[in-house]
Amino acid sequence: MNAKKLSERLKTVASFVKVNTILADIGSDHAYLPCFLVHEGVITKAIAGEVVKGPFESAKKQVISEGLQNNIDVRFGNGLEVISDVDNVQTVTIAGMGGPLIASILESGKDKLSKVDTLILQPNIHAKAIREWAIQEQWKIEQEVILEEHDKIYEILVLKKGIMKLSEKELLVGPILSKEKSPIYQKKWNNELNEWLRIVNELNKIQGTEVHQKKEELEYKIALVKETL
Repeated sequence: MNAKKLSERLKTVASFVKVNTILADIGSDHAYLPCFLVHEGVITKAIAGEVVKGPFESAKKQVISEGLQNNIDVRFGNGLEVISDVDNVQTVTIAGMGGPLIASILESGKDKLSKVDTLILQPNIHAKAIREWAIQEQWKIEQEVILEEHDKIYEILVLKKGIMKLSEKELLVGPILSKEKSPIYQKKWNNELNEWLRIVNELNKIQGTEVHQKKEELEYKIALVKETL
């Protein structure tokens, strides 16, 4: 993977970025995503944010080596702290982290989202945390995609501002993904089911209130997922 040839996961994230939007890519790593989007002529201006020194330096070097320092501003900072009002950022991408971490980044920096109209989020795990945050902060899911790459399954959520209501089942598995029921979706949730059933089987051998509660939680999730397959 490089700035001209993205992984399938990041290429899918890139496909949702609108032409001429001002982008902030949070946790940008090598800044491959904003560099790719500028090279493709999709955008002309982006911020690449990094909170870890190593990736921050890598992103700076990458942008310079691509000759894009007039298009992409690499900034060091925690989450959405790298954005200011004068940047007029319209789209935020956050990819390659856990869902709870993405949700906490959005929650901590929600005052930076007043001019943002699109969030493109790719959690590695626990997308439910993002859906819960979206409902609470009045964002709605416009699109969801599930894909597999190198034996790992990823979900991508595109959010726009608006009111959304989701059932417990939709929070867990996704309102759009659960309707489409793609083969990758079925593979993901069958794998999860098998793991949960294995854990429940182990818990059956142990006594205790906490164990009973954990077992009930898992059995509830198992029932929800079975409904969607």
